[in-house]
Amino acid sequence: MAQHRWTAERIADQTGRTALITGANTGVGFHTAESLARRGATVVLACRDAERAEQAAARIRGTAPRSRVVTLPLDLAALSSVRAAADQLHTMCTGLDLLINNAGVMWAPPGRTRDGFETHLGINHLGHFAFTGLVLDLLRDTPGARIVTVTSPAHRSARLDFDDLRFTRGYRPAAAYARSKLANLLHAHELQRRLVASGSALLSVAAHPGAARTELNRSMPALFRGPSWGLWRPFTHTAQHGALPILRAATDPEAKGGEYYAPSGPGEFSGHPVVRSSSPGSHDTGAQRTLWEASEQLTGVRYDFGASDE
Repeated sequence: MAQHRWTAERIADQTGRTALITGANTGVGFHTAESLARRGATVVLACRDAERAEQAAARIRGTAPRSRVVTLPLDLAALSSVRAAADQLHTMCTGLDLLINNAGVMWAPPGRTRDGFETHLGINHLGHFAFTGLVLDLLRDTPGARIVTVTSPAHRSARLDFDDLRFTRGYRPAAAYARSKLANLLHAHELQRRLVASGSALLSVAAHPGAARTELNRSMPALFRGPSWGLWRPFTHTAQHGALPILRAATDPEAKGGEYYAPSGPGEFSGHPVVRSSSPGSHDTGAQRTLWEASEQLTGVRYDFGASDE
């Protein structure tokens, strides 16, 4: 039973390590950053809203005064911002130990990013795909580094339409969100395969927070919206508890590339973090490769895996 009771107390000392968390000014991202800072990590809060990011950084410094907490402007809805953030990060540090791709939107109305992508896929997947590729060198050359991709159990109901990645036909917010979360897993698994093929020790792992009470529900129907999460509340847990699967994926010394960390309870809604199996569709190697190639084409970013790159 011990493995079902993993808590933040089991995070090893992170002194000397640098972690970047996207969307870290609130919710699960904030608590992930705070826990890592409390263990001594230098933490980079990569956020769209600079003012809220600075406020979050100040709060974390109050609970982890001996850790360095900095902010980085990053709007995943704009590839120009993604490239600028990657450039700035290279001036801030020479290596990166943890990249936690956490930021996202859920059940958003029909919309497009600044580059014309469907909102969910553009922010949740393509923005992170591009940013990860642009900072891969900082991770690739750092011993013990990991990339954690945050997904959702919603991926289990999704199927990607590669002929309509911009979701121009029959748009539904829940389906768009689920597609983006499946894309996250396809990316995480294909990234791990390519890392292994290149001889890299860098790990790509996936995790999700379960039904954590965060601001992510702001576009959901009224009965499930607001700080209480309405009718969903009995099936949810706090954002602080929701950070645990992500923290375990990021810090557990037993973690292996390609693993998927999720809450232990029914439906993966709540519970302590354990290794689970993602959907069979997320392990479809053909879909993984097709999405990777489409993502390269759409973002203009190609990953450099080093001398053994495919």
